[in-house]
Amino acid sequence: MEERARSCLLRSKATLEQDIKASYLMDHMISDGVLTNDEEAMVLNKATRREQATTLLEVLLRKDNRAYISFYNALIRESYGDLANLLHSDLPLLSPEGERSFADGVSPSVQAILSEGGVPQRPVVFVSRPTLLNLIQQKLYQLQKTPGWVTVFGMAGSGKSVMAAEVVRDHTLIKECFPDGIHWLSVGQCERADLLIRMQSLCFRLEQGQSSEASQRPPCSVEEAKERLRFLILRRFPRSLLILDDVWDSSTLRSFDIQCRVLLTTRNRSLADSVSGTRFEVPVENGLDEEKALEVLSLYVSWKPQQLPEQARSIVSECKGSPLVVSLIGALLREFPDRWSYYLRLLQEKQFKRIRKSSSYDYEALDQAMDASLQVLKPEHRDLYRDLSIMQKDIKVPAKVLSVLWDLELEEVEDVLQEFVNKSLLFRDCNQRPYLYYLHDLQLDFLAEQNRGEIAELHKKMVRKYQQFYNESPPSSADKECLYFYRFLPYHMAKAGLSKELYSLMFSLDWVKEKSQVMGSAHLINDYVEYGEMLDKENSEVRLQFQEFLSLNGHQLEQRPFPDLVQLALSQPTCSEVYRQALMQARKRASRGQLYLDWVNKDRQDSLSLLVMHPHQRSVYHACFSKDGSKIASCGASRTLRVFKTTTGEKLLELKAHDEDVLCCAFSPDDRYIATCSSDRKVKLWNAERGILIKVFGEEHEEQINHCQFTNTGRRVLLATCSNDKFTNTKLWNPNKQTSQHTLFGHMEPVNHCCFSPNDAYLATSSSDGTLKLFEVSSANEWKSIDVNSFFPESDDEIKAIVKCSTWSADGSQIICAARNAVFVFDVETSDMLLEMKTSRLSTIQYCHACPNSSLLAVALSHYTVELWNFETSKKKAECNGHLSWVHCVQFSPNGSLLLSSSDDQTIRLWETDRVHTSSAVALKRDTDVLFSQSDVTIVAPDSRNRIQVRTGSTGAVLYESEELPSRIRCTCISRNAAFASLGTEDGTVQVLEVPSGKTVKLSGHTKTVHHCQFTEDSETLITSSEDATVRVWKWRTGECQVLEGHKEPVRKFHFLNSSSHLFSWSFDGTVKVWDLNKGQMLQDLVCHKGAVLSCDVSYDGWLFATTSADRTAKVWSSASWEMMFLLKGHKDCVRSCRFSWDNKRLATGDDNGEIRLWSMLDGALLKICSRDTKDSMDSFHGGWVTDLHFSPDNRVLVSTGGYIKWWSVETGESLQTFYTMGADLKKIHVSADFTTFLTVDSIGILYVLKKVEGEIVGV
Repeated sequence: MEERARSCLLRSKATLEQDIKASYLMDHMISDGVLTNDEEAMVLNKATRREQATTLLEVLLRKDNRAYISFYNALIRESYGDLANLLHSDLPLLSPEGERSFADGVSPSVQAILSEGGVPQRPVVFVSRPTLLNLIQQKLYQLQKTPGWVTVFGMAGSGKSVMAAEVVRDHTLIKECFPDGIHWLSVGQCERADLLIRMQSLCFRLEQGQSSEASQRPPCSVEEAKERLRFLILRRFPRSLLILDDVWDSSTLRSFDIQCRVLLTTRNRSLADSVSGTRFEVPVENGLDEEKALEVLSLYVSWKPQQLPEQARSIVSECKGSPLVVSLIGALLREFPDRWSYYLRLLQEKQFKRIRKSSSYDYEALDQAMDASLQVLKPEHRDLYRDLSIMQKDIKVPAKVLSVLWDLELEEVEDVLQEFVNKSLLFRDCNQRPYLYYLHDLQLDFLAEQNRGEIAELHKKMVRKYQQFYNESPPSSADKECLYFYRFLPYHMAKAGLSKELYSLMFSLDWVKEKSQVMGSAHLINDYVEYGEMLDKENSEVRLQFQEFLSLNGHQLEQRPFPDLVQLALSQPTCSEVYRQALMQARKRASRGQLYLDWVNKDRQDSLSLLVMHPHQRSVYHACFSKDGSKIASCGASRTLRVFKTTTGEKLLELKAHDEDVLCCAFSPDDRYIATCSSDRKVKLWNAERGILIKVFGEEHEEQINHCQFTNTGRRVLLATCSNDKFTNTKLWNPNKQTSQHTLFGHMEPVNHCCFSPNDAYLATSSSDGTLKLFEVSSANEWKSIDVNSFFPESDDEIKAIVKCSTWSADGSQIICAARNAVFVFDVETSDMLLEMKTSRLSTIQYCHACPNSSLLAVALSHYTVELWNFETSKKKAECNGHLSWVHCVQFSPNGSLLLSSSDDQTIRLWETDRVHTSSAVALKRDTDVLFSQSDVTIVAPDSRNRIQVRTGSTGAVLYESEELPSRIRCTCISRNAAFASLGTEDGTVQVLEVPSGKTVKLSGHTKTVHHCQFTEDSETLITSSEDATVRVWKWRTGECQVLEGHKEPVRKFHFLNSSSHLFSWSFDGTVKVWDLNKGQMLQDLVCHKGAVLSCDVSYDGWLFATTSADRTAKVWSSASWEMMFLLKGHKDCVRSCRFSWDNKRLATGDDNGEIRLWSMLDGALLKICSRDTKDSMDSFHGGWVTDLHFSPDNRVLVSTGGYIKWWSVETGESLQTFYTMGADLKKIHVSADFTTFLTVDSIGILYVLKKVEGEIVGV
């Protein structure tokens, strides 16, 4: 240290010892790097303040010029202006080396300007925030030619002061805008007397070097100080910048309204409204991003960011990256580096008082810093702010909700909220209209801790105010501002301990309808899980009933238009509270003329699905569990990635992931990241919590990328990808690098799938070249190759068997792969095939996955099912039915308890492995016939074991069950007296069975599949039609047969015309032929259509018949003249079905696009089109082809089948009701004569006996 500076310190030593507080000054000196932590500890170990000051000065006297300047700046910063004046005249000059060291890269001239102006040095730990600095700098450049104000505002601890100091460490900015210097003044919360002292200090600093005695006299009042400052700035420093740090109120700020250039930091955004001149604003974001915050912590503890423990990330997450909290905890960890868990726990438990810093920060602890903002509010506003204690983290609330809570006019509420926002006590999302308001996590935690004893009452207040405001009806779904109540009313009830109100709300079908219509089903399911413990105290069975109803029907509730929830609920078991409420409502509505159907045999159906989700608006190509099993990620043709809770299906994350179809997604071993790959040839890495794009890997694949998967363990994390490339189709990536680590060569055709062995030593690849290859991960060399194609002897060189996918056994000793309709199990060491399992020859395997803790294998099939096999015994254990289209993916959860499947039907189904595994339900097939009687319904149908069953509809009792038949049953019928049943098979055999004895008569003659069979009224004659292009008329008791020949292609069906003696049949050859059964002769041969005839119907008076065709037309014919009466055009797809009304005035036609048209039989004019507004998940207006139609006897209602059953108003063409079956592809519906009972079987073999709900009988 220069002798002049040392002498000045010695002369002033006694005065300094008497007045300074060493602990405040040392923080600045440590930041400047002139004082060590050990020296600070030595000073603080002294007992009294005076002894600490003496020791500090002794340490200072042993140091260099930098220490003297740092001490001088610290005095100014801490408002010891009079003491700084003692040292000013002897300020030393720095050497060039010292200047560079002291300035931390800032030029010496800039450092001199900042030192003289009292601008604080950078903190010991500093990370740049370039975006924010550039924004502040842009605003400061606006003050280049004119005085004005730049307000930097933000909540406590957001880093406003550090940014204000950092922005002026710029030579160009100072030279071009503020060549007369930078002057820093710390203001803070101060009374008028304290303000005067601060202004005197600033005047003193600006007057250094003046000789006039008058100028040295301190101003005696704030007004005088203001005028002195005005004079000094205008005369001596006209182009300087005055930085006012931490200003709290407008009266203080007006004292500096002296027509100069001001940079202002504050928590109150609106302060500058009270002063004159140009004004600019810069908001400081509440927190650092994760990377920056971790960098701060790493600098404090002198570790690399990647060396930080997991608790570091949790600390940053807990405080949302608050610079103040990160710095406070970082400083504490510097002294106690093993206290990561301790300080995390303090944050989580909201113990803000214990997060302290021994420094000159204005507040002793974090809670004091936050409380200071509250104390400037009016008392009545403090009470309103207290009510915000019940808000939830990361939830934004509209002003309307607070208007209900506070019982104030909306405009008045908005004014109060504006004040909170201005004071950085609340944040406003201006990207939405109306504005939404939210608290920073720290503010919310502080409020909750401060009002801990009143939280329950505050929640109760919210509930009571809601009940008071919405006492007549719940919020309208159109009132978006009040959707908050749908989402959080149960939360407030639970937190308030209002258990009775919660039961009443959650066990109400009305609430389920209102909330699911507004929020979707996942939020509701989450409520039943979240508050299950409280609800179970009332009735655990009812809670499970509501939860199961939503879990299995949630995908229906995603549809628009919104389905009739009461009708959906009528499908619940009769013992269910959901069903009881639905039936009660259905009866009331039926009294008013509405139509409802009760599924009377439903209690015999046991759904194996645990949860059905509808995450995407198009096909779901892939879905996977997180490694801990708590989340599911899915992707598909919608180009999005979605993450949701496994337990409830509640959406956690949704983002637009790629520009084309997303084909696969995968969680990293620690669940922190998700990888996606796409047909756009890109591989991306995402943050699994926040959905932030971490990395787009180099575009090394030139074709679509089919699959991606991470290693199973975190020892050495790699990502594998495979694509349709010719040679470079399989790659290994290090997630931390931009380019691939290895390219695996071997396949010459697209690679469809890749997966790591359980120990990550090998990678299995499945290719369209017909091979399965195993690569060593460490060397990227091919280890083994298995020619799967060779196991298909029928394959030729041109068309190889495509290997779709592979999976490893739990111990890694076996590799399992799928190709066509077969699954092969190979020994990894020897490559020997151990087992082969074949599924239906009509289907192809899309995916397979082995259970991680058993010998179960799940197989996804193109014919809409998931099968479970034991790959050690080669036996099929179960079928999981429910999907309505191709199943693309299956995966077991990490513990094997759950199985998910994803499909083209836009749904993901979740199955309980044990329940599915142990199920042995027998399903019916759709080739049914029905006989209605006054007391019951009798059904004949084949089952999944190829037996014929005759059942009663009311009880489901089996009246007769045959033995298994060798050839597949393709049609059935029952005689009108219910004494006989008939069936036809694929090999052309016809059988007549006596019920219930089972006595059988076999009829041989057809050479191909029998498509239709029907008894005559007297049950003595049986008529059959076949793929062999013939119709046969059997006297079945004697075996006598009459063959009706003439069709050139398969005869799908026939119909009696006028009487039982005339028959007309239709065929794929486009013709309709009319037969005289008595003579066995063809009466008419009508060429009706250019395409196949798909259906026919005869009017009830017998004068007309209609034909429909694959040529997209329908035609109406006269049965008297055999001439065409009307050509009906307009359908856009094959016309699949038709039906005349009972009064013969209308014809209904249905097509493969799901559209139904009603035509007048007076002139052939189109009357109505019955159709949904939009297509459904099956890209149809009816869930598929319209296969059957029936009018009610009064001709007012039409029922139709497609993917589900619909009832229509004939007069308006509008839908009256929809019944969603569990399966799809309904072939036909059987309707009772009084139109009150309906029967069908769906694609997964479930029988539906539906009865019209009758209205309540109202007493006179």
